Amino acid sequence: MKQLVAARSWLTIFQLPPYAPELNPVEGVWSHLKRSLVNLAKRGIDQLTALIKTRLKRMQYRPGLIDGYVAKTGLDLTPS
Repeated sequence: MKQLVAARSWLTIFQLPPYAPELNPVEGVWSHLKRSLVNLAKRGIDQLTALIKTRLKRMQYRPGLIDGYVAKTGLDLTPS
C-alpha cells in the first residue's frame, strides 16, 4: 500500500481510528434523520422508504446543515 501511495503524488492519506463516529459526518446525518422519524407510524416498508428519501432530499438542499456536520468533526478537509 505504501508503494501505491508513494507512486501517486496527488493522493493524500489520512489515518483514522477504526471506529470513530465523532469523525464521521455521516453519523450526524443519520442521527438527524432518525430524530425526524420519531413518533411516525407507517403502514409498510414502501411508505417508510419514501419518507426517508424525502427527508434525505430535504437535507440535500440545506448546505448549511451538511457543512455543520462536517465542521462538527473538527477535521481540516482542505487539500494540502
